[in-house]
Amino acid sequence: MADSAKLESRLHLHSWREPAVVGAALLAAAAGFGQFGAVAALGDVAKHFGHITHGATIAEQAGLSGTKLGIGLAVIRLASLGGLPLAGLADRFGRRRMLLTTCAIGLTLTAVSAISPTYWWFVAIFALGRPLLSATSGVAQVAAAEQTASSQRAKAVALIAAGYGIGSGLIAIVHSLGAGTLGFRGVVLLALLPLAGLPFISRWVVEPDRFKIASAAKEHPLPVLGAVGPLFRRRLIIVAALTFALSVVTGPANSFFFLYAQNVLHFSGTTTALLVATAGITGLAGLLLGRFLADRVGRRLAAGGAMIAMALLGMLTYSGTRTGAAVGYLLAVLAASVFAPAAGALTNELFPTSVRASVIGWEIAVGVFGATAGLLAFGAVADVGNRFGLAAVVVFAATIPAVGLFALLPETRGKEPEDLWSTGN
Repeated sequence: MADSAKLESRLHLHSWREPAVVGAALLAAAAGFGQFGAVAALGDVAKHFGHITHGATIAEQAGLSGTKLGIGLAVIRLASLGGLPLAGLADRFGRRRMLLTTCAIGLTLTAVSAISPTYWWFVAIFALGRPLLSATSGVAQVAAAEQTASSQRAKAVALIAAGYGIGSGLIAIVHSLGAGTLGFRGVVLLALLPLAGLPFISRWVVEPDRFKIASAAKEHPLPVLGAVGPLFRRRLIIVAALTFALSVVTGPANSFFFLYAQNVLHFSGTTTALLVATAGITGLAGLLLGRFLADRVGRRLAAGGAMIAMALLGMLTYSGTRTGAAVGYLLAVLAASVFAPAAGALTNELFPTSVRASVIGWEIAVGVFGATAGLLAFGAVADVGNRFGLAAVVVFAATIPAVGLFALLPETRGKEPEDLWSTGN
């Protein structure tokens, strides 16, 4: 086992509130702002490129069929597979360089999607920026975890999750209040705003000492593929299976919500904006609770309980009533926020620095497959019965047994990554 005390004396670690961590959180916020544009504006995209009538089918209510919407969202999700090699490159070229590069290019491509002439052009162009922003949010979490000690790590990961949530929530509020003026084109064009702020954020983003030490080693695991070597394979497979199951829920639960609320339940833009703003409060409460539970009862128990709650609350959200949608959405945001710091800290502590970003890349890739499967299944079931509620029950309930996989992972609360690996890095 590595002499972690000796290693700690060589590291300059930070509090979760210091600029080194806050800078990573701001990049996560920029990524969330860019990535969530398509989800927030999905209803307007469907209206713009489809045809709405007063019929009973999803296509007549939303403008495009559930299958077509599901395929489009699935394509965007599948594009995030590119986040695997991009995140993995941070194990070779450094966290800071990859963070700033992927964020800048991703936001630029997101803004370019504003010129899309058709629905499928929008899907294609927006999808180009998706893997870069996925890599940004993933590597931001890695950088924050590496900058902190065990007592600060769940807080740092929670801050990254909060940054991403603020960014995605902000674009959702802007869309809800200004869709009539901006349209979906104006909403995605707003990605230029965080892009303009990158030169200022870059001053706070620094390379973690853990990476500097690992990069000085004589031998380096091959980025991406090195993470699936025999030494890391069992843990990675378990983490990947959990990520897949979670994404089957979060993919459709997040992607269809605004279309469901606005086009099916006919929530006004003001009501939707109020929901998103309130979700910011429940999300903050969830992050505070999540980091507390992660440090008190352990990473596994906190993440497992939150994962079950997310599936059950997803069913409530799509149960068919306006009250169910509002309450389910707000509480699902709380549960997801509890999950984020616990699961994020666990994943970063389970693997050494030399492959940590590659592991996050594999999480991104597996999450894509899970979300894609969830989106396609959700859209297909919803089309057959013209019921979102049935789709939620069928798709979300199937993921709950996977929570038992947490029992196969070691508890990492109170431990440094160096304590869990004989590699010393």
